[in-house]
Amino acid sequence: MTSSSVKKTLVPVVGALALLWVLGCGLIYSSMRRPPEQFGRVMSKLPGELPFMIFPFETMWMRARAGTLQIGDPAPDFTLAKLDKSAHVQLSSLTAQGKPVVLIFGSYT
Repeated sequence: MTSSSVKKTLVPVVGALALLWVLGCGLIYSSMRRPPEQFGRVMSKLPGELPFMIFPFETMWMRARAGTLQIGDPAPDFTLAKLDKSAHVQLSSLTAQGKPVVLIFGSYT
């Protein structure tokens, strides 16, 4: 084979692989922006660990889940069950009382 025939074969193959990589990144990124249940369904269909080695998962995850809140923005309203599961508490009901509410996110295990 001559170098020109190798180039003629190699360029379309590399182009097709690059296009598949970009499409794969786009599909995974769009699924990351969906609720966790839907993202989990997509991830369960991927074959093993190979996609984690091929696609920039951490970078896409950090951008997809970054959110749009800025410092000083009010927290979005949410509802959580009490620890004893006796009732639910909604953030807006606490802030309507006019008292400060402190949100602590973390693990105590």
